[in-house]
Amino acid sequence: MKLYYSPGVCSLASHIVLREAELPFTPVRVNLHTHTFNGVDYYSVNARGYVPLLELDNGERLSEGPAIMQYVADRVPEKKLVPAWGTMERYRLVEWLAFISSELHKNFGPLFNPVIPEDVKDHHRECVHDRFQWMEGQISGRAYVMGDSYSVADAYLFVVASWGRHVGLALSDFKNMRALVDRVAARAPVQEALRIEGLG
Repeated sequence: MKLYYSPGVCSLASHIVLREAELPFTPVRVNLHTHTFNGVDYYSVNARGYVPLLELDNGERLSEGPAIMQYVADRVPEKKLVPAWGTMERYRLVEWLAFISSELHKNFGPLFNPVIPEDVKDHHRECVHDRFQWMEGQISGRAYVMGDSYSVADAYLFVVASWGRHVGLALSDFKNMRALVDRVAARAPVQEALRIEGLG
């Protein structure tokens, strides 16, 4: 398999999950400014031009981080990175992935865009802050998003929450969130993914 990624963006979550799963894969770094990798036009691989993209050994390609993370985790059920399909716990996981994607990830996007007016950015900062505040209560007393067990939702939350320090949304006011992020950061596969991406 090949994982097309760019350092520190949302593809880091898929990178982490692949390392947690201990499946063989080749990381392929994409320059999102030029939309190239190794001198090749990335649009020739992914018409949408963004990462992550997982290319399977049979040539099929899968995009969108939450789909990639679940696909990878389902390949190694013994790792328990996702609950089994058909269980209420799996739908709770999907619920969390959807929340992180739509309520956190999408609100962070404008904060990194230099052409977005500052008042619009302030609105998105408030949205993220409110979502962090809600999550702070939801994960109280839990080691991880889903409870005592680490899952792909934690990898995704780790990446998205880590963006806060770059845009004035540090986790210092959210002790539960900070503890969860620190717990995830300490995992060996996470450290390895960060090292490979030049972030550790």
